[in-house]
Amino acid sequence: MAANVYEGMFILDANRFGRDPEGVSGQISAMIENLGGEMLVSRLWEERRLAYPIKGHRKGVYWLTYFRIEGDRVSDLKRQCRISEEIIRSLFLKVEPRIVDALVAHAMSAAPSARAEGEEIQPPETAKRVHLDEDLDDDVDTIDAIEDPED
Repeated sequence: MAANVYEGMFILDANRFGRDPEGVSGQISAMIENLGGEMLVSRLWEERRLAYPIKGHRKGVYWLTYFRIEGDRVSDLKRQCRISEEIIRSLFLKVEPRIVDALVAHAMSAAPSARAEGEEIQPPETAKRVHLDEDLDDDVDTIDAIEDPED
């Protein structure tokens, strides 16, 4: 089976992250590498108040990753995230091979957001719109809202 590139978004326990940022974030890389994956980018996205409490947490640290791993190992990674005390939530999306380089380059160049509570979010000056080739644009529609399939 061929290795795919995935985007991983993790919400980490803000208290544990505050006490040991390298240790907590390093566990994500270690989990992926222990499953035979390769970390491409791993960085802080932002710390913020959660829209609703998750497992009793009101604040979380959002951690963005891009990694390459065998597709059949993703279920093992999801299981490890569920049993981790540092990871509150996680989400994995398979990345279209034609846009991997652009996404990884953008993630490496973008600085993490450092906004104060309640401050309006401004896009970073370094952010650039990624233009995809025309045949991919025809296949992809803009998603205005994501609905929970359980609703």
